Amino acid sequence: MNTEALRRELMAKGLVRDDLYSDPIKQFEQWYAQMVETDLAEPSAMSLATVDAQGQPWQRIVLLKLFDEKGFVFFTNYSSRKAEQIAANGKVSLLFPWQALGRQVKVTGEAEKISTAESVKYFATRPRGSQIGAWASHQSQAIKSRSILDAMFEEMKHKFHDGDVPLPSFWGGYRVTPETIEFWQARDSRLHDRFIFRQDEKAQWFSERLSP
Repeated sequence: MNTEALRRELMAKGLVRDDLYSDPIKQFEQWYAQMVETDLAEPSAMSLATVDAQGQPWQRIVLLKLFDEKGFVFFTNYSSRKAEQIAANGKVSLLFPWQALGRQVKVTGEAEKISTAESVKYFATRPRGSQIGAWASHQSQAIKSRSILDAMFEEMKHKFHDGDVPLPSFWGGYRVTPETIEFWQARDSRLHDRFIFRQDEKAQWFSERLSP
């Protein structure tokens, strides 16, 4: 696919209300599918922003693994910095930086742990090395050298050499239930198209155009 040609086409066409689904999850699904079709690396990569106890924002790239009408799901170590911050303040934001198509999707909402059953189901689909890696890493904790991490990985490989790797009790998913979802389409002269979706008092989605 000629990604640059598609980007120019999307920029020329722009984004108008009549082209938007009334359901922002369906709109996200359409944009996500187009991004996947480009064959560019990591279309599921998203920036996750959290806030610590001092009010300092933190960001990192995580991978979107599931999404549906209930929200957006990612997985992590429950002892990580992001998990500690979410435990204290579940308000987070997500950013999908699809600049190859001149697009961004911005999500704000509340992050909560998913069920253990959901985490087990996903964990079983991970490559074995990634499963073992989840056991080996004390995420966000200081270590003196890479060799310590490598040694722990080898230890876990030996421990689970025979049979399936179980889900660690300290590892699982979060679902971000969206409160707002914004679709951003680049246009010429920096006059970008932006539509933000919010929910009314009856939990029905509505959209507004924003000035760039």
